[in-house]
Amino acid sequence: MTTKIDGDRRKLADLIIQPVVTEKATLLLEQNKYVFDVQLQATKTQIRAAIESLFPVSVIQVNTHRPPRRQRRVGRFTGFKPQYKRAIVTLRSGDSIPLFPEV
Repeated sequence: MTTKIDGDRRKLADLIIQPVVTEKATLLLEQNKYVFDVQLQATKTQIRAAIESLFPVSVIQVNTHRPPRRQRRVGRFTGFKPQYKRAIVTLRSGDSIPLFPEV
């Protein structure tokens, strides 16, 4: 399946901000699912292309969600935390991404 992806490989790599390492994300690793924070404007096809270009894996499915903004207070001033988008990427069985390099 080939799709036209706008931008070059460098732009795709910039879409992925960081991998998420939480308790829930670690439990998802057993199901061959990896969690990443991505740019807000990133689409599912761009996320798929970025993961496949950064790592030698094939992506089966990409699920994204944007959690609601949380209110933050500093003294008497209230504001909001920055909004982010999170992607859960399901890989083909047998593929893996080394999140913890061996030392």
